[in-house]
Amino acid sequence: MAIAPEDTGESVRQLQRRLGAAGYLPDAGVTPGVYCANTRQAICDFQQDRGLPVTGVCDDDTWTTLVEAWWSLGDRPLMLRSPNLRGDDVAELQRILSRLGFDVGRIDGIFGALAARAVRQFQENAGLDIDGVCTSDTVMVLRRLSKMTGDGPGIAAVRDSEHARTGQPLAGRRVAVGSFGDLGSVVVALGDALRDHGAMLIETTDDEAAQQGATANLFGADVYVGVEASDAFTARVAFYSVPAFESAGGRALAHLIERHLRDVVPRLTVQGMRLPILRETKMPAVVLTLGPSEFMAPRGQRIADAIFLALLAWAP
Repeated sequence: MAIAPEDTGESVRQLQRRLGAAGYLPDAGVTPGVYCANTRQAICDFQQDRGLPVTGVCDDDTWTTLVEAWWSLGDRPLMLRSPNLRGDDVAELQRILSRLGFDVGRIDGIFGALAARAVRQFQENAGLDIDGVCTSDTVMVLRRLSKMTGDGPGIAAVRDSEHARTGQPLAGRRVAVGSFGDLGSVVVALGDALRDHGAMLIETTDDEAAQQGATANLFGADVYVGVEASDAFTARVAFYSVPAFESAGGRALAHLIERHLRDVVPRLTVQGMRLPILRETKMPAVVLTLGPSEFMAPRGQRIADAIFLALLAWAP
């Protein structure tokens, strides 16, 4: 649910309640039902902490993230269902299981098949009923045992770092390439270079991030590269990062792209973020935000060449 600054009434009151519950908006100094300056600042703070683009506007992604922040582990049973359950409670469950040595995959706040399997394995090891459902009884045992563990990154981060360290040849790899906005020339040129080098190209042409992610996951992509235009003169390479998990492979590729692109795209930065496409993809992924298309499209071939060289160096 997108809520614009000019909106008033119940939708803004709902937004303010969500921000308050998440700890970002005290009651004092807030005009209920009005998109006031304090409400906008609270949204900016929330977006900054959650790795979302900081706009001060509650777009669909910000609202969804706020709704997910509502849940704490133990508030509801967590189980495998369709669509997958999502929320901060799922992310906390994944963090605890990962630190205990149970493989939940990436810590993304999505309760999928790996999370259900890890819950069953934990229940078996803890002498609980084995049903793959994380109820209050399972949470109680999880919390008790988690106090006996250290503060290490957990098995998910260790495995991701190992994959990033070893690398794989680009030839024969499945590379998913997608775009948001009018930068199709970059995607076409990059696809040609990848095919010429023996990579298997997976084109994800959907407008929605969830659909692009689903396509990349379905075809077993080894890496995802997304390119988007922006109305603002903002240039960044984003990789998946949340407080409890950071994609080592995505971070390494992002820095390589920045190194190869810095002479083509000025003021390019690298940033760990929680963008929807980075969350949905199960493989190392990066998204390049390259500014207005009318300025970047003429540089399409140079941008594609730089991304290709970065991929080549990333997968020795």
